[in-house]
Amino acid sequence: MPPGFDAADIEDDPSSKYRGVSGPHASLKERLSHFTWSNFACTMSTGAIAVVIAGQPFQFRGLRTIGKIFFILDIVLLVCFSMAISYRFWMNPRKITKSLHHPPEALFFGSFWVSIALVLNCMQQYGVPSSGPWLVSTLEVLFWLYAGCALLVAIFQYLTLFVAEKMPVSSALPAWVFPVYPFLVIGPLAAVIIPNQPLESALPIFVGGIVFQGLGWTVAMFMYSIYLARLMSNTLPAPSTRPGMFISVGPAGYTSAALVALGNQATSVIPSSFLSLPDFDVGAAIKVMGAMAGMFLWLVAFWFFALSLVGVLAGARQMTFTLNWWAFIFPNAGLTLAAIQIGNALDSDSIRGVCSAMTILLVMAWIFVAISHIRALFRKQILFEGKDEDDGMVL
Repeated sequence: MPPGFDAADIEDDPSSKYRGVSGPHASLKERLSHFTWSNFACTMSTGAIAVVIAGQPFQFRGLRTIGKIFFILDIVLLVCFSMAISYRFWMNPRKITKSLHHPPEALFFGSFWVSIALVLNCMQQYGVPSSGPWLVSTLEVLFWLYAGCALLVAIFQYLTLFVAEKMPVSSALPAWVFPVYPFLVIGPLAAVIIPNQPLESALPIFVGGIVFQGLGWTVAMFMYSIYLARLMSNTLPAPSTRPGMFISVGPAGYTSAALVALGNQATSVIPSSFLSLPDFDVGAAIKVMGAMAGMFLWLVAFWFFALSLVGVLAGARQMTFTLNWWAFIFPNAGLTLAAIQIGNALDSDSIRGVCSAMTILLVMAWIFVAISHIRALFRKQILFEGKDEDDGMVL
């Protein structure tokens, strides 16, 4: 590109001979013009690692410090990424609308909100034990604000895609569930913050957690049907996009974790006269139902994990880095969280031991993907004209 060339001029002048061209020495400003919502899959994964570490059944000295490091890193990344995408929209406001219409990017708008939920989860896990009651009250308010924002995203994001875009079933992928993904982490969030809440606040959060998780799981089942129909009638996704298949693990995994965790809280939250059944232990019944339903769904999540793993291994030699490699982490974190909750419910040290091994593998996967992400930045495989986000590979 000529010296002093402004990438924004390309967008404003469709006839420009430089439109769609980025030189080998593209400026930071030009590269940030390609910063998309799919980058927040990185903050989802980093926050998920912090949450999994906080929930470990076998604690050792320094483990929570490791979790806090991931939590702090997650906040730093979230702030930096928010500034980067804000800069992109500030330089070209028209891209705000485009980012919410173009499916390869728009579907990942929900990843920003999932990242927020995981930060709230970490605030409870790492912040409340070291702070006063003010943070407990703050988390109650933030929980309901988040639920309201997630509902708006789920409604209007899907409505936008229904009206403005045509997405054939032959291209269906697990990423289609992303607009409702924020609801899939509300249940675990509710279960985490309930123990420190006063009863008058804990019960509404408990009910809200079940209701919101139900919406997320129900819409996910609809998307599961479409995704499986695509797999039955078409080939697997392109090798570089196959890590995105792991997104299908998340809905069942996080819902399993939510049901078991909320069930464990039921006996301390549900009043004796709940549902006008004074002579029936509703809390104990909900605890049993939650544990059984959670175990039922965990194997569903594992089946999707195994299916995705085989698909990825089959195309591993043809894979190049895309942002959906972060799907190696955050959906499988849900599978791990569910296993932790089931192990605690059954009081099984064997299951807890497996969970520890799963956590180690998750951390190793995070390190591998993080290094691959940084390497891809320097090699201009992402945040560059015609790469990754620009050719739809993030799906």
